[in-house]
Amino acid sequence: MARLVDVPGYTRFWTASAVSAFGSQISGLALQILTAVTLSASATEVGLVNAARWAPYLLFGLVAGVLVDRCRRKPVMVAMDFGRAALLGAIPLLYALDRLGIATLCACVFAFGVLCLFFDAANHSYVPQLVPRELLNAGYARVGQADAAAGSTGPLIAGVLIRLIGAPLAVLVDAVSYLVSGLLLTSVRAHDPVPDRGARRSLLTELREGVAWVYRHRILASIALTSHLMLLFNTVVSTVFVVFALRELKIGDFGLGVTYACAGLGGVLGGAFSERVARRFDVGVTLIAGRVVAAVGWLPLVLAQSGPWALVSVSLAFFVVSLAISVESPVEMSYRQAVTPDRLRGRMNATIRSFNWGMVAVGAPLGGLLADRISYRFALWVGLSGAVLQALLLAGSRTRKARATDDFEPLVPA
Repeated sequence: MARLVDVPGYTRFWTASAVSAFGSQISGLALQILTAVTLSASATEVGLVNAARWAPYLLFGLVAGVLVDRCRRKPVMVAMDFGRAALLGAIPLLYALDRLGIATLCACVFAFGVLCLFFDAANHSYVPQLVPRELLNAGYARVGQADAAAGSTGPLIAGVLIRLIGAPLAVLVDAVSYLVSGLLLTSVRAHDPVPDRGARRSLLTELREGVAWVYRHRILASIALTSHLMLLFNTVVSTVFVVFALRELKIGDFGLGVTYACAGLGGVLGGAFSERVARRFDVGVTLIAGRVVAAVGWLPLVLAQSGPWALVSVSLAFFVVSLAISVESPVEMSYRQAVTPDRLRGRMNATIRSFNWGMVAVGAPLGGLLADRISYRFALWVGLSGAVLQALLLAGSRTRKARATDDFEPLVPA
């Protein structure tokens, strides 16, 4: 079997992904500190800045999929990387000129979210053009490992940078990472055909076609719908976790760092095992088992009590959940690409991703509301129960029959 390192362009593609992933972790923390501390924002203003980041996925996600399917994927990714570098570079400049306020920051973050949306739609659809089908799972797993490594070490690096050079300049580091990523992607040579212009129809027609492909497909429909539920309930848990861990479990800032580091370790190990699991088990079995383990994995967190074992409990929960998702996610991603025609991949990816992030936008305030009105632990139980429910729904669907050898599946009749 061929190896990923032998695939022309993959090493540069992976390096670009890894560089931008580390940069994103730095700017993620730096923007929070810039908003809350440097600009002295209220809690509502912090929420508005965070909402501005994900709002484009709700507003333009489906349209982005149509537009990406009308273009070559690599030029879109390169343009979005350079655009993101310019936008993030403008933030420290505006701050230095004393022109950076909450409204201006929201506008920059919103525009940044738009560029991320188009990049993601093109990026996920480009991998099957770069990597042979038999290496798709491995290709996505390696990218997932880089993201997990960035997630575990990036915040630590960000903390040091922010202390040394301040939050505004730390954002500039991420701008440089996108510039490097764009230059690396420019040098990637892979089959990237120009879509047939003669096959174009109205934007609304193509949008409906992409949505129909996902939600009328006999396998993709159940995968997509349950993934939306998984993101919804996992967000409920992750939103409540920080306050619960600090106020009730009292594990402190160091404990939070240890917990996230364990999550990153689980992600790296999960990505390493994903390919082996995919070779041994069918796609359906892998997806269902991964979702079940990820759902039940929250149990140590929900049952955790203040005391010497609190940190062990929450760290174990995040390790197991991250491990299971990192095993399952590359298998799901490669299967989605394999059973979707190339002309529909951008719309398929954008459709699923848009509704996934839409559930994040719903789950965060829902978790906070449940925690404030009832209790932290009640909110955590709701999140765990919902996660188990979506796993059981997936297990009872046609997904259990999914195979790695499946090709373009026919749609369920309307």
